[in-house]
Amino acid sequence: MVLSTLGVDGGTVLGMAAIEVSSLVKDYGTLRAVDGVSFSVAPGEVYALLGPNGAGKSTTVEILAGQRAATSGDVQVLDMNPDNATRDWRDRVGIVWQSGGIEPEMRVREVLDLYRGMYRNPLPTSAAAAMAGIEDSLKSKVSTLSGGQQRRLDLALGIIGDPDVLFLDEPTTGFDPTARRRAWEILDDLRQLGTTIVLTTHYLDEAAQLADRVGILVHGQLVAEGPPDGLDLGRGRTTRVRFELDPEVSLQGLNLGDEELERSGRTITIYTESPTKTTYRVTEWALVKRFELSGLTVDRPSLEDLYLDLLDETEAAATAVGAASNGRGPA
Repeated sequence: MVLSTLGVDGGTVLGMAAIEVSSLVKDYGTLRAVDGVSFSVAPGEVYALLGPNGAGKSTTVEILAGQRAATSGDVQVLDMNPDNATRDWRDRVGIVWQSGGIEPEMRVREVLDLYRGMYRNPLPTSAAAAMAGIEDSLKSKVSTLSGGQQRRLDLALGIIGDPDVLFLDEPTTGFDPTARRRAWEILDDLRQLGTTIVLTTHYLDEAAQLADRVGILVHGQLVAEGPPDGLDLGRGRTTRVRFELDPEVSLQGLNLGDEELERSGRTITIYTESPTKTTYRVTEWALVKRFELSGLTVDRPSLEDLYLDLLDETEAAATAVGAASNGRGPA
């Protein structure tokens, strides 16, 4: 494995990318599963694809891994189009799919030895098993493993070739909390060794913990991209000041300048780049008005908050476009 000193600065890939995707499209008949997706992944970076079911995450990863052909667009993984993959290229790529097709009557060691024989410079069987946390199950038949243990075996098979690029499709599905944390440690160790990792996940805490950057797919389109703790959705880096007031209470006299304010029932949310100043203005206003601010909090939106907000906004925009195309206008 070639260690890399390349990195990411503000979401911009520095140097040559390990993965380069440009205007990727995948059609299944009249269904467009991936619609003009473009992104880059730097050597040694962990990139997470998020999105609801049917967003195109797995299809994108399958194309990157050379398991499915693109309809159009350009894909380069380790400087090669996966459609033209050579033995040398496949020797540098590891894959963990959502579900495997492992013969249930084989023993774990037999499966690992079989897969190990497909690579030129593999990890020792015992090392791959230990990294995945199944070293105590080497003599067990696959059919006797629990769901979580089978996913650990899938992970061991993905890393046994000591890959430069590792594709993971929902890697910790079925893991208990302890096993998930162990899997995160494994992936972090691989990142420290320079492995480039692309993963799909439904666990937002997993993306926040593992990924250098995340890309959000909705209806086959990449609608947002950035670091998990600073995803730019217009106000992604701002702080929220929240408090509650009775709906009939007027906000007259509350001077916030250009800061954005939302009111939903009893909850008031202010998005600000100057939380100390904003909190002072709010509390000063409340003291003058003799209002009690219940539930006053100051925090930054989490990845989950940003993700859910984005899905709501995207669905609302799609509904408005659909209504306009039918000549009805927005609902």
